[in-house]
Amino acid sequence: MNTIHCADLYHRERRRTREVTVGNVGIGGDNPVRVQSMLTHSTLDTKGCVQEALQLAEAGCEIIRLTAQTKQYAANLENIARELRAAGCGVPLVADIHFKPDAAMEAAKWVEKIRINPGNFVDRRGDAAREYTDAEYEQELEKIRREFTPLVLFCKEHGRAMRLGSNHGSLSQRILTRYGDTPEGMVESALEFARVARELNYHALVFSMKASNVKVMIQAYRLLVQRLAEEGEDWNYPIHLGVTEAGEGEDARIKSAMGIGSLLADGIGDTLRVSLTEEAVREVAPGFELARAFADPQPPLRLSTPVRAPFNPFRYCRRASEEMEVQGVPLGGQHPVRVALPRAVAQALPGADAPQMKDTPVEIIYESAQAVEVDPRDPAELEKLQTAPTCLVAVRDGVDMPLPQAQRLLAAGIPERHGILLKDTLGGTEPLSASMAAGVNIGSLLADGIGDAVLVRGEKDPQRALRLAYDVLQAAGVRLSKTEYVSCPSCGRTLYNIREAAEKIRAATGHLKGVKIAIMGCIVNGPGEMSDADFGYVGGAPGKINLYVGHSPVRINIPQEEAVEHLINLIKEHGKWRDR
Repeated sequence: MNTIHCADLYHRERRRTREVTVGNVGIGGDNPVRVQSMLTHSTLDTKGCVQEALQLAEAGCEIIRLTAQTKQYAANLENIARELRAAGCGVPLVADIHFKPDAAMEAAKWVEKIRINPGNFVDRRGDAAREYTDAEYEQELEKIRREFTPLVLFCKEHGRAMRLGSNHGSLSQRILTRYGDTPEGMVESALEFARVARELNYHALVFSMKASNVKVMIQAYRLLVQRLAEEGEDWNYPIHLGVTEAGEGEDARIKSAMGIGSLLADGIGDTLRVSLTEEAVREVAPGFELARAFADPQPPLRLSTPVRAPFNPFRYCRRASEEMEVQGVPLGGQHPVRVALPRAVAQALPGADAPQMKDTPVEIIYESAQAVEVDPRDPAELEKLQTAPTCLVAVRDGVDMPLPQAQRLLAAGIPERHGILLKDTLGGTEPLSASMAAGVNIGSLLADGIGDAVLVRGEKDPQRALRLAYDVLQAAGVRLSKTEYVSCPSCGRTLYNIREAAEKIRAATGHLKGVKIAIMGCIVNGPGEMSDADFGYVGGAPGKINLYVGHSPVRINIPQEEAVEHLINLIKEHGKWRDR
């Protein structure tokens, strides 16, 4: 079956791309999915950057990115590259550019790849109220052509690659005016630059569409792939995957697995980064874990009849199951997605009156749920459900098929009125850790609106299993059970200790169920990526913090040591504080 954004929703077939060479590393083509990370040291700190890069290289990182916020920072890439090569490290370097075409031109002298943000390379945010006529819009495109052409010609002459990396949080005002804050705007922002590059016969391009909202991220990448295919066969450029500002700990790994895993399951993605508000070296292992889980080709899947798509790839809409009751718990319809656990796990948990069970109860015992379990490839089994009373349905354990595709196929093959129980494992060997498997096998389905209950069995510790189930629901944005955090991974632009700040903020606010707090290193993506956050904690000047309510800055240049207290007071002022 052919769909709009991938070869087959039910069988992974890797998207065929041209190869783009970054130094000694090939991206796309027949190469494996490459794993990247980014340095957190200031690019002016040669020694710190070299030490951190060597740690990443030792961990297996295949491409290393550094920020170059001005021409001065970009010039020091010469020293960093020289010291790394003298130390025997050949890992390609990528310069991350925002706002400064002159910094890009300087950086291109010393690194193997340039990442530009189409939202701010030429354009600025500008007047939010401004509207562009068609003539004015075309004038702005001509400005892009004029400013971007020298960089393209230099990269073409010197064999440099380039990533056109759109960010949901930093679209230009011109794009926002015409397309809104949408995946369509993200894609068009990158395509404008790609057209200029192609006019100059430059094709060493890689694309990315990053967002902190997993649903937006998935939809933007799917739309990108569709648009590239529509442009023509030779628009077969590689794709870099990532969920930006994913945060730290298990939450960040779940969000990354959900977004990246959903796309890898569709055969989309040639390089990736798991962005964590942790030491850079800790990004490498989960990156390889995801890449390897989708490395082996799948055996062919033969279905007797074509199968419809069970969701809209470009717009979130929850699957319209009918209301039902399972063990006295209402589910389906507009009810929350419910949490199921095996009986043995549930019995090992504290009693229902324990404080930790108040917001995260076990709602369904799996063995007593009487879910109808089927092989979604078997027409005879699916046929029985056409006339069966409304019930909860799941993929049968032992089905020899990757879970994301199997559960999609189930959703496509049964009447919509039936509810679906999503599983994180089918009882066999799972190539992913418990949190990553839950993100891929449950979270990616929830992000597409599929699922009325979830079952976690891969995590053996009872309390962690229960917490994992709710964390997946929260990461997918379908059910909130705790404070929601959006935090960037830090880089050389960050002018305060973001990991220390994140720890303090979590300690102070971790009990505020349903409150969303963004912890951002700088203003590049900060105000945009935290657009749906209640409160924002954003680095301004060195050691100074700006506090936001929604999009609006309300406290400016607060000393970092006082900023958490000011944040708490701001939450109280807006009526969202409660004592523990």
